[in-house]
Amino acid sequence: MIDIRNLTIKLPGFAVSDINLHVQRGEFFTLIGPTGSGKTLVLESLAGLAPKGTGSMLIHGRDISRLPPERRKVSLVYQDHSLFPHLSVLDNITYGQRYHGIDARTGKREAHDLLERLGLSRVASRKPDRLSGGEKQRVSIARALACHPRVLLLDEPMSSLDPQFRAELRQTLKELHGDTGLTILMVTHDFMDALTLASRAAVIRNGRIEQAGNVTEIFRQPATPFVAEFVGMANVLPASFCNGQCSFAGHTVTLDRKPDWNEGYVAFRPEDILVAQTNRFPKDWCTLRGAVTRIDRIGFHWTAQIKCDNQILTATVDQLTALEHSSQKALVHLGIAKPHLHLMPPQISRT
Repeated sequence: MIDIRNLTIKLPGFAVSDINLHVQRGEFFTLIGPTGSGKTLVLESLAGLAPKGTGSMLIHGRDISRLPPERRKVSLVYQDHSLFPHLSVLDNITYGQRYHGIDARTGKREAHDLLERLGLSRVASRKPDRLSGGEKQRVSIARALACHPRVLLLDEPMSSLDPQFRAELRQTLKELHGDTGLTILMVTHDFMDALTLASRAAVIRNGRIEQAGNVTEIFRQPATPFVAEFVGMANVLPASFCNGQCSFAGHTVTLDRKPDWNEGYVAFRPEDILVAQTNRFPKDWCTLRGAVTRIDRIGFHWTAQIKCDNQILTATVDQLTALEHSSQKALVHLGIAKPHLHLMPPQISRT
């Protein structure tokens, strides 16, 4: 459906380079990365709103690289809504239809259908300044869909919303995608969006794709230390590998598989660490010993910072463990099932 091949765009002080992405027909795909990584530039290139670069962009097998924006059958929804403040919700939704050959009667009927589907019928006559953030974003999505796009592009649609509205919009997008089968490409800096909505994703950093594939695979088997940390695998430690053993944080563990490199990294998620007063873990687990240096409460969850040798590990702990170690630097035992240890080769430095 969407094929981006070797896309390179050079701007003063920044560039996206050799971007290759394939989004299947009817797929919900997310492009994730930190602020300034080039996510929006890729979207704007598909929409025809970015400076022309090299490479090609195809939709339904048709190269759209040289087509004007209105002929690409692509709708782009920005995070700041970009609604016309002097128009009602209904008029905002129908505004662009005239430029896509949709007659007024048909367009208005379809707009009312979208209002109903997105839960906006009761605010159809309101102006944007009387809408909540979540309502404004849904109006922006309805306006984009009203122009019959082949592809819907979403630029950080949840980033400016309160947590409650963010969860509502995620659910709205999930239902919308399920009902319409529309091809959606969304960029976000929040990996939770990808986990909730997408089947596949790509991680972009400094204008280059670091990893692309199944969302669960990226979550559990990140390709680089950057991707690991970005998806919440907070423990990324230098490690050495020799004779089927892995040494990190002052401990050595026998591996079930032998990597092809001698130096690299071992990574594991905070929620995959069990913390106990004694070493009561299965014999085939990786076990470490360390001292609790800090307990942090994050919402309804707790994390412990534990010093093992010269490395600080982060573990998710329950309330009882958090209370037991809130005021003392006690020694504890850590247990990690070996399948949760993710091994990575050394990385080539890249600017």
